Amino acid sequence: MSDPEIEDLVGDVSPSFQHVLSCVFGVRDHESRTYLVLLDHPGSTVAELAATLDRDRSNVNRSLSTLREKGLVERRRRLLDSGGYVYQYTAIPIAEAKTRLHDALDEWVEGVHAAIDGFDPDTGGDKTDQQ
Repeated sequence: MSDPEIEDLVGDVSPSFQHVLSCVFGVRDHESRTYLVLLDHPGSTVAELAATLDRDRSNVNRSLSTLREKGLVERRRRLLDSGGYVYQYTAIPIAEAKTRLHDALDEWVEGVHAAIDGFDPDTGGDKTDQQ
């Protein structure tokens, strides 16, 4: 299955928040689910998330890497009393994610409007293509 994209939302009249998150940020559904679980379990380790999500640790690690690249998850290193450290992960606040979703969708809609406005039926193409 390919990665969801904003275009996937066009025909869906009532998409779920998880699907919107996946499409707008270009992440897979299991990655958006990881984000949503982290909202309820801030400061989780990979092992804790793997148990909660019932997924392999390596898969959870990959999901977290993608979510960090997209700016949806933050990682903090915690020192252990026994020595060493463990990484803890926290999702960005839902209000921030919603703002970023709205901004990304607004930008996409502006691009669609520009494509519509730029279409020139006399040339069969975009006015921007003619320049």
